[in-house]
Amino acid sequence: MLSSIPLKQILFLDLETVPQHENWNELSERTKVLWEKKTQFQRKENVSPEEYYYERAGILSEFGKIICLSCGLIIEDKKIRIKSFYGDHEEKILIEFNELLKSNYFKSNLILCAHNGKEFDFPYLARRMMIHQIELPKILRLHGKKPWEIQHLDTMDLWKFGDYKHYTSLDLLSHVFGLPSPKDDMNGSEVSEVYYKDKNLERIKTYCENDVITLINVFRKMRYESVLERE
Repeated sequence: MLSSIPLKQILFLDLETVPQHENWNELSERTKVLWEKKTQFQRKENVSPEEYYYERAGILSEFGKIICLSCGLIIEDKKIRIKSFYGDHEEKILIEFNELLKSNYFKSNLILCAHNGKEFDFPYLARRMMIHQIELPKILRLHGKKPWEIQHLDTMDLWKFGDYKHYTSLDLLSHVFGLPSPKDDMNGSEVSEVYYKDKNLERIKTYCENDVITLINVFRKMRYESVLERE
């Protein structure tokens, strides 16, 4: 049961991702062809591969990159501690995150928690690490593991209660639980523009950290526990 998991074992996280290139013309011809093939069944008839690249490339790990990774811990059941890895160099973000996972604090029984983490955050992290030839941490190595051996929690999955029909956003869950919206300043569709046009990584970091705080408090609500504030 959720209430039996020691909170100090859980590392809550959220990713912000963008297309690897700001402009379609920066892509090699081979990349353009592969993008068109990859997305041919997802695009509407009137949407070109170029238009769809700007819209969706950030969420596909083969064509996107991580620009911010925020992590949260609950300290002594009283406060939320946040640490963010962010910047223009994805490899550096992933290496530093890996070093965090190897620290003494997480030597055993670590659990990762994200919203829609099983479909997005966890596989995205693993794929981008592999692309950069960074050795996967044990917690992201899923091959050969039985479902109950995988130390991942997903608040969207928990909310489904076996129902596979609908996606439920973190913003909607925060609303039904009476929590402040993490999307007051911006939303996920604006991240690429804020990164490439405004060049405002600090704003993206704040947005990502707010998502982690909301994630933690949604999880707390699922355990029938009180809301916590950032230290």
